Amino acid sequence: MGIRRAKAQKIPFKEKYGYVILPILLAVLDYCAVLCAEQLSFTLRNLLITNHGVLRVSWLHFYVICPVIYLIFLNIEQTYTRQMQFWRIIANIFKAILYSVATGVFIMYVVQIADTTSRLYTTLLAIFSFFFIVLFRYIAKKSLMERIGILGEPLLLMGAGKTAEIILEHLQEDIGMSYRFIGYLEDHEPNRSVAEALPWLGKFADAEAVIRKTGVQKVMVAAPGLSQEQIQDVIYDLQPLVKTISFIPDMGTLPLNTMDIESLIDGHLVMFRMRNNLTNRANRFIKFVFDWVGTLAGGILISPILLIIALWIRRDSPGPIIFSQKRVGQNGKMFNCYKFRTMYKDAEEQLHDILEMDEGLRKEWEANFKLKNDPRVTRSGDFLRRTSLDELPQIFNVLKGEMSLVGPRPIVRKEIPYYGKYIDDYYMVRPGITGMWQTSGRSDTDYKERVQMDSWYVRNWNFWFDIVLLWRTMKVVIQQKGAY
Repeated sequence: MGIRRAKAQKIPFKEKYGYVILPILLAVLDYCAVLCAEQLSFTLRNLLITNHGVLRVSWLHFYVICPVIYLIFLNIEQTYTRQMQFWRIIANIFKAILYSVATGVFIMYVVQIADTTSRLYTTLLAIFSFFFIVLFRYIAKKSLMERIGILGEPLLLMGAGKTAEIILEHLQEDIGMSYRFIGYLEDHEPNRSVAEALPWLGKFADAEAVIRKTGVQKVMVAAPGLSQEQIQDVIYDLQPLVKTISFIPDMGTLPLNTMDIESLIDGHLVMFRMRNNLTNRANRFIKFVFDWVGTLAGGILISPILLIIALWIRRDSPGPIIFSQKRVGQNGKMFNCYKFRTMYKDAEEQLHDILEMDEGLRKEWEANFKLKNDPRVTRSGDFLRRTSLDELPQIFNVLKGEMSLVGPRPIVRKEIPYYGKYIDDYYMVRPGITGMWQTSGRSDTDYKERVQMDSWYVRNWNFWFDIVLLWRTMKVVIQQKGAY
């Protein structure tokens, strides 16, 4: 290995005991967030309702009972002790708040003070407490973790291949995963991005010495190529030295997001149980309601933008404002997918001539059904494509029940053979305005990756993951990453 080995350094006190400091800091932040939510809810209630007298809250309920209930359920949902992606933390915070509000209402009825408690105050408290807890945690983790380094738990990475590269990229970007990689161990040539980001501390055989030297208490094994015997050796040799060992096996493209793990025969065997969330009628109903309500509210807000874009297209080039194309929908049913027109009105005729004359462009079209430098695109269309604003008219497809806010990319009939055995996953749901493809490099990904993304989304659907993809879409659109 041509990379120079780095010297293992002793982990500083504030990082070594971050697992103790972090829960305390987060609990203090959550306590302050609940107090802010209570004060704002109390003030707004008295401003909005004046004909039922002034609401009064006892100091015991304000400073002790209410915040403690929140902290208990936040702890039950493991928001203090478990490292997880930030969108999962948000989902757990939401559940903790629901349980806290329900418990608070139950206590009011038990002590017979429900009649004197404002329903508006309770509703506002639930909304503002969620907002402030998420906001306080986000700010604290961004500032304390990135600037001071106090919230980053030291982690030793074993493996430096493609899996390690993916892990490193995603964990360092997600503020919910408060890890600081102290270095990596690798027996073979490391992945370039891993070698550039972290120091090489030795080979797998040096793991015990590195752990004793640094005092690191968390190890992540990201080497799917290890044999079962090698995995057992690593775990049994290192487990007495550290608090936790995380192991990432090679599970291919299995739907891991909906997987439950259960041990059998006193822990000698493990069973993986996989669910399909979208076969549940309640989940499908929740997704439909979220699509319809979110689209209706969002459509009203962006109506001025739609009008401005329509006027620009009409002024830029002759032809219709809206372009309609047949796409494959749920259960294979065809529908008219709406977009703002981004090409000249004779684009189909131009495409035939372009592909006939240029073999390179023909191969690009056959591979992706897209051209990166498409001469048929208008001036307004170039901007609309780069910003993905050309897809805004698809909100009408959502209101008609033909599309979803989040889902697989809507395809044309010619693309069906490219999906192969995964086409049934596509047929299971309505295609989406946005999805994993649009938030993962969009046109920079190849077609095989797009198919796998669509299949993964369907098999791992989660309501909160839809929220995350919508948020990521806004970031990608602003950055104009991979769009053409």
